[in-house]
Amino acid sequence: MAAPAELSGLSDEAACAACSAPDASTKDFMFQQTMLRVKDPKKSLDFYTRVLGMTLLQKFDFPSMKFSLYFLAYEDKNDIPKDKTERTAWTFSRKATLELTHNWGTENDENQSYHNGNSDPRGFGHIGIAVPDVNKACKRFEELGVKFVKKPDDGKMKGLAFVQDPDGYWIEILNPNHMVTLT
Repeated sequence: MAAPAELSGLSDEAACAACSAPDASTKDFMFQQTMLRVKDPKKSLDFYTRVLGMTLLQKFDFPSMKFSLYFLAYEDKNDIPKDKTERTAWTFSRKATLELTHNWGTENDENQSYHNGNSDPRGFGHIGIAVPDVNKACKRFEELGVKFVKKPDDGKMKGLAFVQDPDGYWIEILNPNHMVTLT
């Protein structure tokens, strides 16, 4: 019986061959948001603003469906339009925002939790935050009591870390200039 073939990822050539050139009609498309469901918006908003330094861009309530949306990003608070209509258009024109979705009442349900995608069945993995100095950022996170999945010097991939938000979602902490040493 023949030995099973060794597993590997796509070659660079195969990866390129699997991709199509973007259609001209998609020229103005952009990646705008990633949505995470959160149990307690007070804990999540505190974490993403105080710990990670994001800014709340806008909040939307949907009373008839009993949920709220919170849009955060790395934007200057002074750039946020005051007019609600302008603010809404501006919020949805930002790149790479984080949308936190809170289904009302989950914060009071001790059995409520969300699957972070990193245990079976695996799916969603993490979001990533670029920082100037991973070790300095992680020292601050440690002082703030943030839960670590991986510290910068742990494991085979040195120089990057993974922390968890209040709902257990993983957040990669990376320095763009260091990433070239990992690839």
